[in-house]
Amino acid sequence: MKNEQLAGLQSDSQDGCGCCPRKRRFLGQVGGIGAASMFAGSAALAQTGKAGSRIVTPRRIDVHHHFAPPNWVAQARAANQGGGAPWSLDGTLADMELGGVQKSVLSLIQPGTWFKDNQQARSLAREVNDYAAKIRSTHPTRFGIFTTLPMPDAEGSLKEIEYGMDVLKADGVGMFTSYGNKWLGDASFTPVLSELNRRKTVVYVHPTNPACCSALQPGINPSTIEYATDTTRTLASLLFSGAANRFPDISWIWSHSGGTMPFLFSRFERQEEFMRDKVKAVLPQGSMYEMKRFYYETAQGTTPMQLAALLKMIPMSQVLFGSDYPYRPAMECVEGLEAWKFKPADLRAIEYGNCLRLMPQLKA
Repeated sequence: MKNEQLAGLQSDSQDGCGCCPRKRRFLGQVGGIGAASMFAGSAALAQTGKAGSRIVTPRRIDVHHHFAPPNWVAQARAANQGGGAPWSLDGTLADMELGGVQKSVLSLIQPGTWFKDNQQARSLAREVNDYAAKIRSTHPTRFGIFTTLPMPDAEGSLKEIEYGMDVLKADGVGMFTSYGNKWLGDASFTPVLSELNRRKTVVYVHPTNPACCSALQPGINPSTIEYATDTTRTLASLLFSGAANRFPDISWIWSHSGGTMPFLFSRFERQEEFMRDKVKAVLPQGSMYEMKRFYYETAQGTTPMQLAALLKMIPMSQVLFGSDYPYRPAMECVEGLEAWKFKPADLRAIEYGNCLRLMPQLKA
């Protein structure tokens, strides 16, 4: 499969975090690396890679790794919906080599495929999912895939769940924190959540720029505040609508160490008090019970403050490795986790063990 190059694309101000100096240096590093020369055969995968002076073993599983098919980029830009940071398959493989990542589970960049046209969204979601499947078929030991849905089109999303999970054999489904002014616990999404629950699906959730809160402060990128906060909004939506309790067989993965949720959780507990008797129907075991069954990946979430808050709240068994490529290199997460000085067994669990327990097929 030809590796389409998206050179020349620039990050829009709304497209995540592609503007920082570290990101620009990283893109310069990987831009000149030929993935074909690094991955010439299976023997190369058994050897260690180098990241500067550090030797890293390619064993990590990255559950927060984006891709951007060329036609999706074109349609997103035509709809004034961003289009993501510059991406290429060669760049992806190069970053995985530098960060010691054995396998990445691909998910589409925000805001997804819905640009106010259901038919366009359905067609584009199918194209995006086929594109991801072709990448996986070309590099079967390096990639998994999260199926993209044409949300908020519930009917179209049900069809794409069937195609993605039954035909493409995806590892799970990728969703965003909000669609317009609706978060994931909204009643209109009940048919989708019901089907995902029936299938016992792993659902990876990425934040997006919420319709409610765009461009609130001039000069401040929405990703600076709103992305992490929208994760907390959709968590609240699932909890206090009762959806988390009604659909217990969905395995949720939340981005960026839970966003602002660990810092605001005492407010969630206060909300339970406000709801009084009603809380018994929607959260019979309490919000903390639900939070501890969710999974949380660590992309842009490995500062001492973030890890301290997350790990005080949830067990080590629920933490997964994530990079946020192409917005961040995998080595950023590697270095953040190393700096925390985890016990070796805990670090192995975060890097790949917990993920293989959740998605054992990724070991193949």
